Amino acid sequence: MPSVNQLQEMYEQMVTARYYEERLQEEYLEGKQPAFDISAGPIPGELHLAAGQEASAAGVCAHLRDEDTVTAPHRPHHVAIAKGVDLKRMTAEIFGRETGLCKGKGGHMHLFDPDVNFACSGIIAEGCPPAVGAALAAKKRASDDVAVAFLGEGAVSQGGFLESLNLASVHDLPVVFVVEDNDWAISMPKERVTDVENGAQRADGFDLPGVRVDYDDAVAVYETAADAVGRARTGNGPTLLEVQVHRRMGHFMGDAEGYRPEEDSERAQRLDSIERLADDLRERDVADDLDAIRERAEERVDDAIEWAKEQPEPHPDAAYEDVFANPPENWPRRSATTPSGGDD
Repeated sequence: MPSVNQLQEMYEQMVTARYYEERLQEEYLEGKQPAFDISAGPIPGELHLAAGQEASAAGVCAHLRDEDTVTAPHRPHHVAIAKGVDLKRMTAEIFGRETGLCKGKGGHMHLFDPDVNFACSGIIAEGCPPAVGAALAAKKRASDDVAVAFLGEGAVSQGGFLESLNLASVHDLPVVFVVEDNDWAISMPKERVTDVENGAQRADGFDLPGVRVDYDDAVAVYETAADAVGRARTGNGPTLLEVQVHRRMGHFMGDAEGYRPEEDSERAQRLDSIERLADDLRERDVADDLDAIRERAEERVDDAIEWAKEQPEPHPDAAYEDVFANPPENWPRRSATTPSGGDD
C-alpha cells in the first residue's frame, strides 16, 4: 500500500492531467466551432486527450526514476505528466511554438524530453521497440534502469508489440509493457477485433508474466506495478500489465462518437479514478489537503498554457533545420522551377 505522501503525489499528477486535458480542449476548440475546422484555431490538427486514463500512468510512474525510459502512444499527456516532462515546454510544443520540446515541429503526438527519458509517437505500437532497445542497453550497461512502454488495447495485435514481447522475453530484458484498455480502438469495440478479453493473456505465448487490473484504481495499479517494475529492476525480466481505463472524451477532439452507446459514455463518466483516489485519501484523514492540491495543479496548468501562448512561433526557415542532417550552405534547395531530375 502506498504511503500518504505517495497517494498525494499520485492524486496531484492525476488532477493535473485531467485539468490539463480539459483546458487543452477549450483552447483547441477555439475557432473550430460551430462548423468544425481541424485546421483552425491556436492548435491546428488532431488532438487526442486522455481524460479518464490517469490512474494507469500515475500508478506505474510512481515507481520510476528520471533515468528510466518511458514511451507513450498518441494519447500521451497523462503519461508525460506522471513521468515529469517539463509542462511548459510540452505545452509550447502542442501550440507549435519555438520553445517547445521539439521546437514546435512535433506537435502533441511526437513529444521528446531527454531530461526524463520520455518520448511518444502517433504510430500504433511504435513505442514498444524503442522501449525494448532502452532495456537492452540498460542490461548491457549492467545498470538497474528499466523501460516502460504504454500502449492501447487496439495495438496488441500489431507486429511491433508482439515482436517486442518476444525479444524482451528471449533476452530477459528489464521492460514493462502497459496496455491501457479503454475498450475502443478509435471507433472499434475491442470484441470486434480480438477474442482475448484479458489482454494480459498475450504474455502466455512468450513465457512472461501477464497481469490485469480490472478497474482504473491508482492504488491497485501502484501495487501491481510495484511487482512488475521491481522484477525488471532486479534483473528478473519483462512483464505485461493491462489496466482497464475509461475514455471520457472522443478518440480525437471533434469526434462525434456516433458509434458509442450512450450507456458506455455514461459509465466512463461515472467510474472516475480521481474520485476513487480522493476517497482513499479521505479514509487516511487528509481530505483537507485535496482542495489545496487541486488548486496548485490548476494554477500550474494555467501558467503553462499562458506561458506557451506567449512564446514565439518558429521562423519559416526553421523548417529546413533538424531534418536528418543540415545541408551545406551552398546546397541548392528545390524550388518550383527546379526540374525533378536535376542535379539537386
